[in-house]
Amino acid sequence: MKLKKGDTVLVIAGKNKGKSGAIVRVLPRKEMVLIDGMNLVKKHRKPSAQNRKGQIVEKSMPMHVSNVMLMDPKSGKPTRIRIVRGKDGERGRVAVKSGEPLK
Repeated sequence: MKLKKGDTVLVIAGKNKGKSGAIVRVLPRKEMVLIDGMNLVKKHRKPSAQNRKGQIVEKSMPMHVSNVMLMDPKSGKPTRIRIVRGKDGERGRVAVKSGEPLK
């Protein structure tokens, strides 16, 4: 998976299409990412000993990586990612549109 925690991505499909946010968590086995404030669902919580009242809480749910695109650090537009090898054999990520290396 080419996306990492902390990357800024643009949602390209689904109910949050057109919005951008930072990746909070990456789930590589399921090929999903959790983006802060995106793909919100309402979770009904039962009353418990600590929480006397039941409530409805909004919670971010993971979305598939095919529904997001990384934002180019130079132009701020969505781009694909290319993996390149350095002279010492280290892998690096590069934005396809600008050729700018990613952190």
